[in-house]
Amino acid sequence: MTGLARRVAWNLRHRWRRMFALCVVGAGVAAPILSGLWWTLPLVWFFGLFVALPVLHTLVKPIPDDDADSENATGDPALDALRERYANGEIDEREFERKLDRLLETEDAEVADSGEGAVADRVREGVRRELERIRE
Repeated sequence: MTGLARRVAWNLRHRWRRMFALCVVGAGVAAPILSGLWWTLPLVWFFGLFVALPVLHTLVKPIPDDDADSENATGDPALDALRERYANGEIDEREFERKLDRLLETEDAEVADSGEGAVADRVREGVRRELERIRE
């Protein structure tokens, strides 16, 4: 996917409420022009912004998982498995840090190919914070 298409897809996924509201405002302005009836403007705005938008927002809103492990999940299966092994005592702290460094080096290589170095720094910092939290 190209950069523009990726940006458009992200905007549709995360900013659909703003775009929906903009379309409702545009439809409200166009309604009296097309129909010739002045009262269609507030009617379209009311139903679009105060009825359809909240209903769609409620239907699209994600339902949180009841699973307690979901709050500790990082989205990276390798990192989650490594943390699980460390928490179960299968590997010691030294082994954990060695494997974590290797995992981050692999991730840095992937990120370097994509040209996004700041992402690797954020991931590394997040993992370091998680490591400190686990140690406590």
